[in-house]
Amino acid sequence: MTDPTNVLLIGAGEINFGSVEGPWNHTLRLERILGARLRVVALVDVDGARAKAAIDAKLASPISGAYTDCKIYPTVTEAARSLLPAVPQLAIVGAPPFARGTDTPGRDLELQLVKAFPRCALFVEKPVSSGPEDACWRVAEVLSKNGSLVGVGYMLRYLKAVQMIKQTIADEGLVVMGTNARYVMAYEWARKLAWWDKTRSGGPIVEQATHFCDLSRYFGGDVQLGSVVAHSVQHHEAPGQLSAKRFDEDVIPPENRLPRLTSATWKYKGGAVGSLTHVIALHGNTYDTEFEVYADGYKFKLVDPYGTPKLYIRRPGNEQEEVHTFVDDDPFHAELSTFVDVVEGKSPHERILSSYEDAIKTYELTWAIRRASETAAKTYT
Repeated sequence: MTDPTNVLLIGAGEINFGSVEGPWNHTLRLERILGARLRVVALVDVDGARAKAAIDAKLASPISGAYTDCKIYPTVTEAARSLLPAVPQLAIVGAPPFARGTDTPGRDLELQLVKAFPRCALFVEKPVSSGPEDACWRVAEVLSKNGSLVGVGYMLRYLKAVQMIKQTIADEGLVVMGTNARYVMAYEWARKLAWWDKTRSGGPIVEQATHFCDLSRYFGGDVQLGSVVAHSVQHHEAPGQLSAKRFDEDVIPPENRLPRLTSATWKYKGGAVGSLTHVIALHGNTYDTEFEVYADGYKFKLVDPYGTPKLYIRRPGNEQEEVHTFVDDDPFHAELSTFVDVVEGKSPHERILSSYEDAIKTYELTWAIRRASETAAKTYT
């Protein structure tokens, strides 16, 4: 029998165990990827009741064997004291961003994991943190010196449609002229107070639109952060009144409430221009998301990357757009499958499309947008 793959789960929330609000569910993908080889050795979460409920549900499922030996611990330190010899080969770091990405005690999960399990590969969720950007770079330096294998969960890079754009640009020798991202959120069922408080979640650009900021950088390259200009519709303005909220926003201090729309532009170091619009506006469950890339003679438009992606391509000499539909393309599965292959030595490190250092650059862009929009907002009144 093939040796089991020992996995340590950090966080018992929706990222690791799923939610009706979205397609994320790392344990489900690991079960499909590793099958009988999956051995979850521990789950770390400060909420013991939630952690127990998550594992109990797995033990009552057909994949129960993967969780039979799983122990629950409140901290990485306690897990490290107890897990030997069942040392994890892979840690899925799905705890909220306020708990990681810094060197401040209590907000330094990556550093705790490096100390406890120095040879363990880390798959870290996005964004890399909710703390200062310079602290993220100090964490990156520690990870690099330790030789840690790290990947970050910017799964949209793994979409077949995104890779088709990349391949076409490479094959045709194109130079990207610009990117344009549009993310319109359906907010009716988003009821977590923490998400609506930008001091806790980071705000809609840092926490949610980060995927499109990352995709923008994936095609446009590094950003001149000083070039970022942004404006917003604030919660107290007439266009910012939302009629379908299913929670009491009044319990959140006014200064911490989310902007309803943020529009930003910036200049890439390579010369191209990028733009992003994020909106909290739609009712129901379905989001409206599009991403475009422009080059001489070409326009690429990716529609619904979170659902059934469609890619529209206009090429030179043909004004009729090609349409490519990608059914059952699961980027969450692709990113984790790729990471597992690299951990197991089946694929080179270059197959990981989002490194920790690169993810910090996306984090810096999201904060540059947030700060620019907040600075501009002070001039509106």
